[in-house]
Amino acid sequence: MTGEDAVPLCLGEVCITCSDSAVAVRVRELLPGGLAMVDTEAGPEEVSVALVDARPGDLVLVHAKEAIAIVEAGA
Repeated sequence: MTGEDAVPLCLGEVCITCSDSAVAVRVRELLPGGLAMVDTEAGPEEVSVALVDARPGDLVLVHAKEAIAIVEAGA
């Protein structure tokens, strides 16, 4: 990407810059240090929730082990 008019090209569910996609996962529990345990298809996994105000039960969008948005508030 060069020039002042250059804009990253991200189409569909995959980012061109990193060839990765975000995944919606459910927060199981909050951990110290801005981390959370979430339920993934592969089982429990630790991710950062430092950028969002997530709570247990929330469905969050995670990219590169970082929650980037709350998709659905938990019950």
